[in-house]
Amino acid sequence: MRPVHTALAVLVAAVWGFNFVVIEIGLGHFPPLLLSALRFLVAALPAVFLVGRPKVAWKWILGVGAVLGIAKFGLLFTGMDAGMPAGLSSLVLQVQAVFTALLAALLLRERPGRLRVLGMGVALAGIAVAAADGGTSGPVLGFALVVGAAACWGVSSVLTRRAAPPDALNFMVWVSTVPVLPLLALSLLLEGPERDLAALRALDGAGLAVIGYVAWVSTVFGFGAWGYLLRRYPASAVAPFSLLVPVFGMSSAALVLGEAVSGTRWLAALLLVGGVALTSLGGVPRRVPDRTGPGAGVSAGSPAGAAAASPAP
Repeated sequence: MRPVHTALAVLVAAVWGFNFVVIEIGLGHFPPLLLSALRFLVAALPAVFLVGRPKVAWKWILGVGAVLGIAKFGLLFTGMDAGMPAGLSSLVLQVQAVFTALLAALLLRERPGRLRVLGMGVALAGIAVAAADGGTSGPVLGFALVVGAAACWGVSSVLTRRAAPPDALNFMVWVSTVPVLPLLALSLLLEGPERDLAALRALDGAGLAVIGYVAWVSTVFGFGAWGYLLRRYPASAVAPFSLLVPVFGMSSAALVLGEAVSGTRWLAALLLVGGVALTSLGGVPRRVPDRTGPGAGVSAGSPAGAAAASPAP
């Protein structure tokens, strides 16, 4: 990769890692489901009028929008609101690569090699260590919700592979239109109209900055730049930079939020990042031929597959 593109890849990883800190700050201004709804609303508008028509079937946009937008982000934001630290969340969420590989084996008939299986085991060991560390720094419920978010991300990654979107930014913008109204409805039902209205009435510059960052910087810029890199270079050259996301996430949480990073958490980070590296980059999995639908031939090593498993929070 050219130095300028290497710098862009590192910048995207830093943007996505720091996003967990911004989410943590945002949860001091908004209820979690309302914050998630506002993120997608601002990411979709006005971008949806600028990116052109959807380039994949609506069933994939609706499916990914429901699983990624409503389930994954709803669980992630709620888990962090329940006390899951930002740095630890950035780390635990990366186990989505293991869920993606497992679901791809079951649903896409991909056969993981020994290196990938080893990577899954190492990453799951990292989750166990992170769970032990999380027991002293955050509630069990918050940890479980973030793991659930990672599982939902795995499902959405498999759906995205089946969709095989040719333009990651176009796809993400249209996906962002799906969860807005359901998340708003869930927020009104579960968080209450009084809490939502109070948050909106108290909206200030800091709250606007949070929404702008999570919507435009993390989502629109992040996916746009990541898709640009995937169009210029093989996925195997771009995907390793995603491993920097939890590094930036944990570091920025320690610097900005004052989160302590214990030796146990660094061990969990080493196991998780190493396991995800083996799972994600341990060669293209063998695949039983399947011509049943769009994207049937998309594997983890393809640009579409890498885009599906991109680490944006």
